[in-house]
Amino acid sequence: MDAKDDEARSIPELELQAVIGFNGHVPFGLKLHPDKKYLIYPLGSLLILKRTDDGKQEFLHGHSNNVSCVSLSKSGVYIASGQANVVAVKAPVIIWNYAARAIHGQLLLHKVKVEAVAFSPNDKHLVSLGGQDDGSIVVWNVETKQAICKSSASTYGYCLTVEFFHTSDNIFASAGSGTLRIWELDLTNRRIWPTDCRTGKLKRTVKCLEISVCDQYMFCGTTSGDVMKINTRLKLLNNCGPARAKFSGGINVLKVLNSGDMIIGTGSGTLALCSKNNFQTVREIELENGVTSVAFSDEGGQLLVGTEGAQMYRVSFEDFKADLLCTGHRSTIHDIAIPFAMSQVFATCSEEEIRLWRVNKPKELMRLSVPNVTCNTLCFMSDGHGIISGWSDGKIRMFDPKNGKPLLIMNNAHNMGVTTIANSRDSKKIVSGGREGQVRVWELQPQGHRLLNTLAEHKEAVTCVKIKSDDSECVTASTDGTCIIWDLVRFVSLQRVIANTLFRSVCYNLDEHQIITSGTDRKITYWYVLDGSSIRELEGSQSGAINTMHITTDGNHFVTGGEDKQLKVWDYTLGDVTHVGMPLGASITSTKICSSNSVLVCTTADGGIWQWKFPHPPSS
Repeated sequence: MDAKDDEARSIPELELQAVIGFNGHVPFGLKLHPDKKYLIYPLGSLLILKRTDDGKQEFLHGHSNNVSCVSLSKSGVYIASGQANVVAVKAPVIIWNYAARAIHGQLLLHKVKVEAVAFSPNDKHLVSLGGQDDGSIVVWNVETKQAICKSSASTYGYCLTVEFFHTSDNIFASAGSGTLRIWELDLTNRRIWPTDCRTGKLKRTVKCLEISVCDQYMFCGTTSGDVMKINTRLKLLNNCGPARAKFSGGINVLKVLNSGDMIIGTGSGTLALCSKNNFQTVREIELENGVTSVAFSDEGGQLLVGTEGAQMYRVSFEDFKADLLCTGHRSTIHDIAIPFAMSQVFATCSEEEIRLWRVNKPKELMRLSVPNVTCNTLCFMSDGHGIISGWSDGKIRMFDPKNGKPLLIMNNAHNMGVTTIANSRDSKKIVSGGREGQVRVWELQPQGHRLLNTLAEHKEAVTCVKIKSDDSECVTASTDGTCIIWDLVRFVSLQRVIANTLFRSVCYNLDEHQIITSGTDRKITYWYVLDGSSIRELEGSQSGAINTMHITTDGNHFVTGGEDKQLKVWDYTLGDVTHVGMPLGASITSTKICSSNSVLVCTTADGGIWQWKFPHPPSS
């Protein structure tokens, strides 16, 4: 085991060039450090620290699952983050030392999920709130990393948010559905004592809390779209508004300015400046998705805003106009495509959209959307004249990569959805695979398309298809444990390989006499095309399925990625790992190497896009 660890440490790391992605679903997940030099935000199980001047990124590794909440201490010395886990597994809270970029302490008491965390004003204490399956609230000593006390967060309902007062390390508030409390920490007896705030007949679910600088009032943003103003001394409702024009989508974020006015971000995408007197809107702007984070930027009066659609905006107080800083996918990315003989752009697909990106710049060039259906797979036509995509509604759609206009729609291509697709080298044929297990060959015509044949030997979903360079054959992989070599002239199966695995990916080698496969058995297997016999088997991963694989055009190297969250570059002949990427924030779903061997791109289940410098130049 030690020898393996030493060997792993000796493998060179891939050079990371750019990362696109931001988990905008995390409430209050976007933070700006007090030094104004770094933005802090989650992506999967990682925390990203991004420089505000040049965009360079650093990564905090420590969580084993998606980050669910983030808090930054007032001094900026510490960052706290919690995660979400599967049922019956405890979810840790991690306190990070910002300067050292290292874990200060790992706190483990909550079950399943950590809902929220908050630091006391002088960094003495951290309060953490468990999710609905846990229902507890814990106060921690930041210095000793020990729990001071633990209590049930509410008598009725469940808690969603927690916030410390500004002038005391021993007083904080919590709120949620059916609960609104102010807590006082008794250090001597190691107890916290709650006092319920009285709101009369007014019943609300509170999503966010903000306490005025002098701690006189507490402002609560609700799912009903109004703000409750609580007198913290009397623990009594003072006011609730606006009286009529409530905020659509509920209030996700609320920030109180020094003037007493408020910045409100809603679930419908409204960002509003509201009066402190009657909560009426003074200024507002509509963003593309629901607002989940607001951070104050420079002294010039700017806000940094994060949305659940994985966008970040800079909003000016002066004119209340928004500049889009960056954007990304909001959920799992299913596939990547890079045009043949071109490495300046690439495309990704997720949910109901396809996005086109510029290499080396985290900039979205174009977005193609089809409402209410999911894009499972895509590829560029070999001549570059179209983007071919397969969708969950069973249709194959082709778009113009220059302007995004639809060029062709193939209805009823697969009755249970299209799962994989490939284009022939002469750009005259498409081979598609479906969830029902069928492989279909299509001919592209000047005025449409024609189904040439249906190949129905797979019993379950087809996961990958690769076409031979002379367009005479193709190979398909399936979750039924078979890979089949097909003759694309006579439309018959030539050979098949069988293994005790759910195949996820398959590639031809350079001379196309061999194929390599990967799947849920964590193996990379070499096979002869001629007789389907196994040549070699490599241990591809120690902890999860290998979801994706791609080989260079010169056939000397290939790359794999999967559930272990690690990207690996392999020497095809030697079967050795030559380079590895740093552990990513979620499982790797797709990876591609450009034809010039200069760029390697992989995507992850958290919506992240990772671009690396490929370490091996093409052989001459």
